[in-house]
Amino acid sequence: METSAAFNKNTVEFVTVAAEYCAFLERLMEQEPDRIVDVLCKLLPLVYLKATMLPDAEPEGLYLEESVTEQDYDDIRMQLARFLGEKDDYLEVFVEDMKYSDTPVRKCISEDLADIYQALKNFVQSYRSGLDEVMTEAVAVCAEGFRTYWGQTLTNTLRAIHNVRYDDETDL
Repeated sequence: METSAAFNKNTVEFVTVAAEYCAFLERLMEQEPDRIVDVLCKLLPLVYLKATMLPDAEPEGLYLEESVTEQDYDDIRMQLARFLGEKDDYLEVFVEDMKYSDTPVRKCISEDLADIYQALKNFVQSYRSGLDEVMTEAVAVCAEGFRTYWGQTLTNTLRAIHNVRYDDETDL
């Protein structure tokens, strides 16, 4: 008997890591400043790894309530931006618009991390419904979002976070 995507071992592990990522960002103000970047350097690759292991599931078009409000998103983004200061900005090369531009594209670590937070928090909240149909749809939507948007955002941001963490001249 095949296990549904909602109860697959890899899904359960992904839920655990996704929930930890969200909880970490929600507790930013309680963290030691030097610990934040260090944890992100470890947590982001784990999120990426676990997302690549999600089972195949096609979205059925079931409506999933979005739990992250604009205020929630802005709170996370602004806390990260304040923490990172001038280290928040980075130049991005893996942007479609870059093909047609002579100037670099500026991105913000804080906005990227908030985008990932929004996708993962919405997933976790839908998953917590306990309804197999909703949970399976949440897995499918999250996996699709990973493939089409936030997976690339995560890898780009990890590169920027790595630079912040290991730049000898960084003082946070």
